[in-house]
Amino acid sequence: MPPLNYFVVESPDPVGKDAYERIAADVLQDLDLIKVIDRLHIYVDPKIPLFVAAGLLRHMPRAIRVSDFANVNPGEKEIVLDISEEAYLAPLLRILWARFGKENVDQPDRFTVVLPAGVIGQKEIEQLVVADPSETLYKDVIYALQYIAPEGFKVRRQYIREGKFYYVASEDTLPGDIVERVVAPLFEKMGVTL
Repeated sequence: MPPLNYFVVESPDPVGKDAYERIAADVLQDLDLIKVIDRLHIYVDPKIPLFVAAGLLRHMPRAIRVSDFANVNPGEKEIVLDISEEAYLAPLLRILWARFGKENVDQPDRFTVVLPAGVIGQKEIEQLVVADPSETLYKDVIYALQYIAPEGFKVRRQYIREGKFYYVASEDTLPGDIVERVVAPLFEKMGVTL
C-alpha cells in the first residue's frame, strides 16, 4: 500500500492491532481509496467493544460542470452544446429534461444537444453542475469503514464533511459524548480539530 501521510491502528490487543492494520490496508487498496485518504487513525477495543476510525481526505474532487465537457454555442434561435465527453451526456440530458421538458431538448446526434434560445443563458448553462464525484466518494469511504469494522458492530455513528470523516461502531449503545471523548482525540493525534 502506498503510504498515507498518517496511518495508525491502536488497540490494547497487539494481535488485533496487526490484523486491523492488514485489513484496513487491503480494503483501502481494493477500493482504490489510498489516492483520496490523506490520514487515517483507527482505534479498536474488543473488550468495550468499540471501533473508531477518523481521517482526512487529501482533496475533494470538484463538481463536473457543462463547461468541463462541452462547448456552449449560443445562436439567435438555439443554443448548441458540442459534447466532447460522452460520459456526462446521460446525466446532462436528465437535468435538461427535468428543467426544460423533453420537448425543448433536441439531440440530433450523440455529440450534440440543442436547446431553444432564451431558456437559459450561456454562463448559466456552462456553470450547470452535471455530476458531483464527492457524493460517490463519501459513500465509498463509509462503505470501506463498514467493511473494516468488526462484524456484528451494528450500532454506529458516521460523519463525513469538508474533508473530515469518522465512523464509530459497537455492539452496544454508543454514549452521547462518544465524539468528544473518543473521536476528537484521534483528530488531535493527526494534528487537526474536528
